Amino acid sequence: MLKQKIQEELKQAMLAQDVLKTSVLRMVKSAITYYEIQKGGAGYEATDEDVLSVIQKEAKQRRDSIEEYKKANRQDLADKEIKELEMLQAYLPQQMPEEQIREIVLDTIREINATSVAEMGKVMGALMPKVKGKADGGLVSKIVKESLNS
Repeated sequence: MLKQKIQEELKQAMLAQDVLKTSVLRMVKSAITYYEIQKGGAGYEATDEDVLSVIQKEAKQRRDSIEEYKKANRQDLADKEIKELEMLQAYLPQQMPEEQIREIVLDTIREINATSVAEMGKVMGALMPKVKGKADGGLVSKIVKESLNS
């Protein structure tokens, strides 16, 4: 299980005195524990899918932080978040290339006969199960909006 892999890598990072990796893995482990408590208390064990969901959420927070730090001209903090994001991405499945996402978006729009941005929610509802975990939701949303506007 992914949760055990993270625990083992945390031990290795601590032994190697890798401060950044130890910090990131502790944060992930804590987020997983919080998720388990929210889902069902002490007896709930997160599945690999749950763990991936938690890691994706943490990665999204890093992307948002990087953007904000860059706007505030805090490159030092953005660089730290970039390193953390790279570590988190090692646990996520390979992301789809943008061209493949565009193809899936166009196919989905054709399937449900969407013609305007007003139907974006319907398109996203049909689309997200197809790309879940393999594509960033923000990018998918942007591509859907562009496709429906053209």
